[in-house]
Amino acid sequence: MNEVIRTLLNHRSFRRYRQEPVEPEMLKTIIKAAQAAPSWVNGQQVSVIAVRSEERRQRLSVLSGNQKHVAEAPVFLVFCMDFYRAKVAGELEGQPFEAAKDVDALLVGATDVGIALSNAIAAAESLGLGIIPIGGVRRHTAEVIELLQLPEYVFPVVGLCVGYPAEELPKKPRLPLEAVLHEEQYNPEVKSLIEAYNLAHRASLKEQGLTERDWSSTIAHFYTLNPQYGDAQHTLKRQGFTCDNLKN
Repeated sequence: MNEVIRTLLNHRSFRRYRQEPVEPEMLKTIIKAAQAAPSWVNGQQVSVIAVRSEERRQRLSVLSGNQKHVAEAPVFLVFCMDFYRAKVAGELEGQPFEAAKDVDALLVGATDVGIALSNAIAAAESLGLGIIPIGGVRRHTAEVIELLQLPEYVFPVVGLCVGYPAEELPKKPRLPLEAVLHEEQYNPEVKSLIEAYNLAHRASLKEQGLTERDWSSTIAHFYTLNPQYGDAQHTLKRQGFTCDNLKN
């Protein structure tokens, strides 16, 4: 097993960090790794806002659902899907920018962000840093957009806490491979696999001294209480992503 695979398989999500800054060159390396990720038509539809200001991190912590680790991490990265540069490219070439009318722009932007985020995580972890992705930046996107002064066609998708870990954590068990890897076509018979995973999930929680609960219970509860997450249905349109083609 090589070092890349070992790093990927050893992932953990950290919520406690030492009060030690992340070196600027190290941060640049992480962002370069994110930039190196593939993107749709080489459009590079991703921008990253690095937030080091204690005041801004505190504000983003509140906007992300009062997640204190956002404020405590030395640097918080906000990954945005970015079609602003595509619009400027169109202006340079005398072409209109119409892509934001198509829902495919959302799929492209979110996918590009996800791939770039994955590269950034692998790079950070390979450098001995700890991370945790924060989807909570989508709770109050209007205020995040204002705070970070995001222009039209730029939208915050996910945040990433980065810093030196202040704790040791066990590795969380994952779903059985059979529940994720489907040969030739999708196999919907996953109930028994989820039931088996519930046992591993409960055992992991017990080992950490945490309240035992089935994974299926946690997920079912979340998606019952959160049918609509955040204010994106309003702010996407304000940022220019009208998805007009859905009406046709």
